[in-house]
Amino acid sequence: MKIVIGGQVEKKAIEALIKDVDPAVETVVKSDLDAAMAMKTGQADYYLGACHTGGGGALAMAIAMIGKDKCETVSMPGKKPDASRVEEAVKEGKIAFGFTGDHMEAAVPMILQALKNKG
Repeated sequence: MKIVIGGQVEKKAIEALIKDVDPAVETVVKSDLDAAMAMKTGQADYYLGACHTGGGGALAMAIAMIGKDKCETVSMPGKKPDASRVEEAVKEGKIAFGFTGDHMEAAVPMILQALKNKG
């Protein structure tokens, strides 16, 4: 599994968290545009990004490049990540996930678990 990390905040921290949860996951940190292009051209399987709202800067380029139907806002201010909603998003075929930087320690493991369970 290869995950590209974009968004406006916490990119290196998200990468470290992914590696803590599953060292076998291949990660690369890119600018928003380059991360979205990596998704569009099949260079990465999934996109994770954080910003202050969870859906703006975290997902804007991904939405533009791969479509809103492939993107999911996992959390936003005042709305914590929900494991069942993350599982549902993965089942629906979502491949890009945005969340707020302050929720990354909950969101990243939930997303990785849902992707593993996808089977």
